Amino acid sequence: MTNLKRINIALQGGGAHGAFTWGVLDRILESDRVEIAAISGTSAGALNGAALKAGLARGGPDAARENLSWLWSRILGVRDLRLGTWLSPIAPATEAISRAIEYSTLYTVSDILGQATSPYALGPFYRNPLAPIVSDMRFDDVSSQVGPEFHVCATNVRTGKIRVFSGSELSPEALLASACLPSLFQAVEIDGEAYWDGGYTGNPALFPFYDAALPADVVIVNINPLVRDDLPYTAHEIHNRINEISFNSSLLRDLRAIRFVQRLIEEGRVPEGAMKYVFVHMIADDGLMRDLSVATKLIPSAILIDRLFKAGRAAADRFLDAHLEDLGQRSTVDLAEMYD
Repeated sequence: MTNLKRINIALQGGGAHGAFTWGVLDRILESDRVEIAAISGTSAGALNGAALKAGLARGGPDAARENLSWLWSRILGVRDLRLGTWLSPIAPATEAISRAIEYSTLYTVSDILGQATSPYALGPFYRNPLAPIVSDMRFDDVSSQVGPEFHVCATNVRTGKIRVFSGSELSPEALLASACLPSLFQAVEIDGEAYWDGGYTGNPALFPFYDAALPADVVIVNINPLVRDDLPYTAHEIHNRINEISFNSSLLRDLRAIRFVQRLIEEGRVPEGAMKYVFVHMIADDGLMRDLSVATKLIPSAILIDRLFKAGRAAADRFLDAHLEDLGQRSTVDLAEMYD
């Protein structure tokens, strides 16, 4: 394999919208020019990351692609993911499906219950719906020293601080903690501490990639739009935008820190080699994501999962075509324009 590009990959959380990340990873795993050196994932990104890591550790790219397909078939509760592929061409536009889910009885009732009741109200009847999926993952592979490093982010409920689980710390509980939305799930306890979704403090965390032994390139798979041009007016639109801003805030903070270090190095204000110059890249499809909402994050749809997967593959394909040779050479996200 010649001219292999080694990257770190950062996987955002966003519920069922994580199918976009599945598509991105599926396409990257096809390439014989890219090697994933380290993974950081939060919530749905942590689930995708665990499937990716376990597959790469056990059998390489083909096994990782198979693992990711298995994960999303379990999330949808179907044996054959082609259901969405068959229905998609005759289904309404993505925005129309999103609106239908937003105003559906299922989402309306679940939203009201989420605001008016606590997941602790269920008492002994409470079950985390992700637990059966996570328990079937191979955690000897997820926590293996073989393959890329893998880091999972969660939020400590009592301190509000980020917790990153890595290596032997990776467990079913760590994944459930990373994906623990507090309005839906009871906090996950690990070593006497309670944890909620990592999206509040690291979506995902980038600092594990600052290790000098890792490559300089960080490829962020972003599934929460950074910018919306239209001002939200309806209750659904306002709730949706608040969700996006909340779950992007930690990423924007980390990108600002990276730009600060870049500027110090560019201006010669730190000794050479004292700090790592990070190249930042992003794979996203904000146009598609603007047609979706909080509701489509929480209620998986076979048709939307199929469209998200295909959009992820297409976005990764565009990135590889346009920027493969930039890897190891320069950033393709202009942080100076964003922050200077």
